[in-house]
Amino acid sequence: MYQNPWKTLTSRTAYENAWLRVREDQVIRPDGNPGIYGVIEIRPSVGVVALNERDEMVLVGQWRYVLNRYSWEIPRGGSHAGETDMQKVAKRELAEEAGVHASHWHSMGTVDVGNGVLDDVQSLFLATELSATNTNFDAEEDITIVWKPFDEAVTMAMDGTITEVCSIAAILRVAMLRQQKKA
Repeated sequence: MYQNPWKTLTSRTAYENAWLRVREDQVIRPDGNPGIYGVIEIRPSVGVVALNERDEMVLVGQWRYVLNRYSWEIPRGGSHAGETDMQKVAKRELAEEAGVHASHWHSMGTVDVGNGVLDDVQSLFLATELSATNTNFDAEEDITIVWKPFDEAVTMAMDGTITEVCSIAAILRVAMLRQQKKA
């Protein structure tokens, strides 16, 4: 249906670390002229809306170095090299960041994160029937865990308290699922 108007001539790795790779491509642009396109490659990631029996959802807060400010988000994180089962990744991230296991999982599809420069595709999940476990923060994480009524989390997503795009998308997808069930 749609055809790719870009032509990649060459690619080279400009930078790489344990979390990402920056690729620089020599391209022919859609207008037919040569150009350069920078792509940040990272492994696929996940985000989880975890709802308990009191209709509260877990949020994690942490200082985001890149933004130089505190951020409230759903539990989320990246896959490890070779991991392809995103639900398994989501289970690990929910336990590590929020100290929660879930017996019931519902896939809510994917979102493209920063698709102008970033190849990250984040899989979103709804987790219910929760139980507690121990957290296991990464060395870069200093996380605060809070439980908020779901309706308050929706308000936080809408009023700008929650600004992280995957968290907003996941919270609003759950809100729409709930609205569709009522109809």
